[in-house]
Amino acid sequence: MDDDDNADTALQDTTMEGDTLSRAFAALADPTRRDLVSRLTLGDATVGELAAPYEMSLQAVSKHLAVLEAAGLVTRRRDAQRRPVHLEVEALGGLTTWIDRHRIAAEARMSRLEALLTTPGTTDSQEKSS
Repeated sequence: MDDDDNADTALQDTTMEGDTLSRAFAALADPTRRDLVSRLTLGDATVGELAAPYEMSLQAVSKHLAVLEAAGLVTRRRDAQRRPVHLEVEALGGLTTWIDRHRIAAEARMSRLEALLTTPGTTDSQEKSS
């Protein structure tokens, strides 16, 4: 595999990660879906159990869950007569990792700027003459 192949593979990995992130963030843009995810942190639940506090139909809640499922944030499985919805914690971990990576980079940039601005003896005239 040459350098061009490695670059193409890296680009594909970034694109796939971006698509996954985009779907997950888009799914979480809706407050109802964020609430469903929050409630699923307490444990698996059926569509009926998840729909109970909302003034919407089971079909509407199922559509919200389908968006979360397409984003890889939840899965549904058969458990005898029930079909519980399960939160995919690893998917949330991926979102957290992405956010943390960018937060750390931004904080480092701000720290460097702050250090530059608070360095004693640095003035505009000194910088211009350098």
